[in-house]
Amino acid sequence: MITIKSLAEIRFPELFEAFSLAFNDYEIQLDSVELETMLHRRGFVPELSFGAFDENKLVAFTCNGIGSFNGTKMAYDTGTGTINEYRGQGLAGKIFNYSIPFLKEAGISKYLLEVLQHNTKAISVYKKLGFCVSREFNYFVQKNEELKLNSKSAPANFKIETIDLSQAETLSAFCDFTPSWQNSFEAISRKPDNFKLLGVFKDEQLLAYGIFEAKSGDITQIAVEPKNRRKGIGSLLLKEVVKLNQHDSIKCLNTEITCRSITEFLKSNSILASGKQFEMVMEL
Repeated sequence: MITIKSLAEIRFPELFEAFSLAFNDYEIQLDSVELETMLHRRGFVPELSFGAFDENKLVAFTCNGIGSFNGTKMAYDTGTGTINEYRGQGLAGKIFNYSIPFLKEAGISKYLLEVLQHNTKAISVYKKLGFCVSREFNYFVQKNEELKLNSKSAPANFKIETIDLSQAETLSAFCDFTPSWQNSFEAISRKPDNFKLLGVFKDEQLLAYGIFEAKSGDITQIAVEPKNRRKGIGSLLLKEVVKLNQHDSIKCLNTEITCRSITEFLKSNSILASGKQFEMVMEL
């Protein structure tokens, strides 16, 4: 008999096992450390996350992150999955509907998620639940050995130095789009020690910044002051990121599809789009 309940008392090894089974056909695979880091970064709250259990076995789940996004308290789908042999029973929808009263009681007014565009079944489910597409994202993944970085060099009077999170936040206007939930400053601040924060300076003036998670190879944010673009500053930052990378790939997830500047910049460094996602939102 299938029962739905909170994940408040789930042990992490059980969650990791269910997560691994549910996503074993996905392009990007996570080990236990990577999953734990991802959940923490995205604000995972077990008490407001829910799963379907067959006896004591977790067979489907939605891990919810809770936080503020664009000034609104929201829930964020950190990961929804169903083990293969339990698919086709509508468990994802049942878990979501079960969660709504608890999320509302916690003062949450919107629910946010991202879904791969080729996952048409999931998109259909979300639309039936009342979700609407708010943005489209590209995601980029490239193996280190296949990187061919732009040879353009920045002038010698530019220098790279470590900066802190408050410095980066003052430069958010450099960005051409609002970072997604997992790339937001709130997400970064949940585990700041996991990130490298780099700034490019000229005559003590900060002209660009990059935020990078070395263990996962994730370029979380990268932005250059608009009037200082096409001077090799972005490529200078990217070269430093590659030197610091501890993963076998470089990733840049959730860049707005309409933002040609970031797409062209990554393309010029042989980091090509691997796929697309929808960001979807629902009023609770």
